Amino acid sequence: MSRICHIEIDDRGLPAPTAEVEQERKVAIFDLLEDNSFALPPKVGETPQEGPFRLGLSIREKRLVFDIQSEGEEKVAEFHLSLGPFRQVVKDYFQICESYFDAVKRLPPSQIEAIDMARRGIHNEGARVLQERLEGKADLDIDTARRLFTLICVLHFGG
Repeated sequence: MSRICHIEIDDRGLPAPTAEVEQERKVAIFDLLEDNSFALPPKVGETPQEGPFRLGLSIREKRLVFDIQSEGEEKVAEFHLSLGPFRQVVKDYFQICESYFDAVKRLPPSQIEAIDMARRGIHNEGARVLQERLEGKADLDIDTARRLFTLICVLHFGG
């Protein structure tokens, strides 16, 4: 099965997340584990690695690290991605989320909906960047990329 069966976020050394960020993180992990598509393309001359996979996400030496293990916790792969391509989209996403959380408290539904549409658009952009960065390393659908992008945001800005 080409999917993630367990996810662990290594947030040691990061500030405690806000209540909103912690809620987004919990929802993203729950949704990700409920339904995802994650596969490792076969390397030339090797048998494809089959899932399900355990995924560890962390930031080490200013790089996003995907630590992939088998369900039995054997090391399968590790990817180190530069955070540079994510910086602007993560910043934009956090700004629009802040606007959205403020809007929910005081604006009419029509304005909240407009902000939410913009938020989803930026979220989709982040998912697209993630898919591009993982090209040739891992294959994932857009919903899986969206949920992983949420988790990257939490790590990127340290909560």
